[in-house]
Amino acid sequence: MSPFQSIRSRLRALMGQRIPRQLPRRGPKPRIGSHIVHVESGLRLTVQAGLSDELWLWLLERGWRVVTHRPDRRHYRDIPGTWVTLLFDSDPVSREKLMAEAISNAASRATVWDRSSG
Repeated sequence: MSPFQSIRSRLRALMGQRIPRQLPRRGPKPRIGSHIVHVESGLRLTVQAGLSDELWLWLLERGWRVVTHRPDRRHYRDIPGTWVTLLFDSDPVSREKLMAEAISNAASRATVWDRSSG
């Protein structure tokens, strides 16, 4: 990005002219080990074995999407793997409650810059 584009981008952000990104379109069920994100809340989870088609549709309806751009430089709060396992193994009735608990246990992952500054 050129210096002019950088300044222009910051000015547009200050003046409120930024257009929020739309929710990416729905995609196929992700592979094990890939990341899915909830862009609006800044959450991310790693797909584990046990992600059913029905659960994937449930997640899609709530705004979860596969990361489609590389490298993704956004900062997310990661949902712990133990909570992901509980969510994937849960019945449809208790998913909302488990998801709320998993979100409350989400933590920011330390980046290389965070580790080197401390």
